[in-house]
Amino acid sequence: MINSLTNQFNERLQNGFEFLGGSFLLAKNSLLALWKGPFHGKLLVNQIFNAGSKSFSLVFITSAAIGMVMTLQFGIGLQKFGGTLYVPRIVALSFVRELGPVFTGLMIAGRVGAGIASEVGSMAVTQQIDAIRALGTSPIAKIVVPRILGTMIALPFLTVFANLVGMIGAVFVGASELGLEPEFFISKILETVTLSDYLSGLVKSVFFAFFISVSGCYYGMRVRKGTQDVGLATTKTVVVASILILVGDFFLTKFIFSLEKWIL
Repeated sequence: MINSLTNQFNERLQNGFEFLGGSFLLAKNSLLALWKGPFHGKLLVNQIFNAGSKSFSLVFITSAAIGMVMTLQFGIGLQKFGGTLYVPRIVALSFVRELGPVFTGLMIAGRVGAGIASEVGSMAVTQQIDAIRALGTSPIAKIVVPRILGTMIALPFLTVFANLVGMIGAVFVGASELGLEPEFFISKILETVTLSDYLSGLVKSVFFAFFISVSGCYYGMRVRKGTQDVGLATTKTVVVASILILVGDFFLTKFIFSLEKWIL
């Protein structure tokens, strides 16, 4: 029993170090390929469309639900202490700095990250990647770079959209359930949220997009054993990208607060 747990721990630890090393090399090679060229602009536009416009409905439902639930929860909780008037400030600040980028990143990890892994994995199984390499074209430049850049461009825009929809949902619940006037709610949001608050969420979304796209490309490129391996790659991508988003959010938040304190 102990030996089995030890072996599982060692295997997971080894896989973790392999992922860190492999993803670092993949990111480095992608940066070199982007620098050297050629730049496949049409492929980049397609990836932005796949990652961005096709995710609007998912982000809309998620952000609206989160904004409404958070407003209701804080409103009911603070109502006991006469603090209902502080709900707009709390919801707006927590959504823009944390909930918007994090939940949008998690949703995109499940949709776009899994899609990248399955698509790249299918290309590896059908030997399309080997064919691209045989034609003298870099698979990194043609497959990996457009997906990383496309996700890093699309996710900040989705985060802006999520913030807007979440605030609309919060205003709706504040007016219908808590008796707060929409004009009052909106004015408190505008008073509370500063440019640095908004930019901190957007900066996080760029890093989250990097985590998602690199994870998907890494596990997709490692597919070797057919369709079953493709399924495992998609599962690993979603799990690893979600963990990186949640863990990375803590360190990014700490770094941004330290940076703001140093600047101010």
